[in-house]
Amino acid sequence: MLARGLGRRLPALARIVQSSQGAPAALRDGSSFAREDDSCVVPSPLARSWHFSRGFASDALAGIASGTMTMPATAQALKNITNEITYDDHTHDRLAPGDPTKKAFTYLVLTGGRFIYASALRILALKVILSMSASRDVLALASLEVDIGSIEPGSTVTVKWRGKPVFVRHRTEADIKLANSTPLNELRDPETDSARVINPEWLVVVGVCTHLGCVPLPNAGDYGGWFCPCHGSHYDISGRIRKGPAPYNLEVPQYKFTEETKLLIG
Repeated sequence: MLARGLGRRLPALARIVQSSQGAPAALRDGSSFAREDDSCVVPSPLARSWHFSRGFASDALAGIASGTMTMPATAQALKNITNEITYDDHTHDRLAPGDPTKKAFTYLVLTGGRFIYASALRILALKVILSMSASRDVLALASLEVDIGSIEPGSTVTVKWRGKPVFVRHRTEADIKLANSTPLNELRDPETDSARVINPEWLVVVGVCTHLGCVPLPNAGDYGGWFCPCHGSHYDISGRIRKGPAPYNLEVPQYKFTEETKLLIG
């Protein structure tokens, strides 16, 4: 668009130059002139001065190949194809390819770009890793501290952990003896009582039936443990399945005793 606009204005500029008084005829047609005291032909400085829009283009692109100056620059270039391109060294500095004075700047730009790319990749990796970790509200629900000092022997307390009920039973000596005296060959899911408890006096199990996810009733059933009224599953005093459709024992969550009367679940 710029070249087309300048090409349309070049004829008007030529007419202004031709109408200027005192200018030699050689200057008006955009050609060269000869000095009286010299036989050499020197390019006219005025002919070059009004071709300010030429830039890096050749004379053909500047529109001076035609004496009439009536054709646009692009048309002049198409009709006067040439490999000889002249550059105006007065408006810019021409540097050879691989100029050694520009190496420091080149290295600075490349290093800065790589540093920016590396920083962006680091931030992206951190975002992905942090998105995979649990949030604070989830971590707060991941563990539950229970005060077991007020639980009487032989009673069961139900607490909520991760949206599921957890049974905490304070067992008596009779309960412990009964749980240890059960033969493993009578169990559907064989497991010793000592493998399910840390302290024999305390039994901690998830209160979800392993059949269809119902909540069993404590201190009920044929074995004194838990009974699921939905489909008739019976669990003993150690939370092991003894009768009914449930295939597995009640789950034992991860827990530990932080103090003598403090229990941390999760």
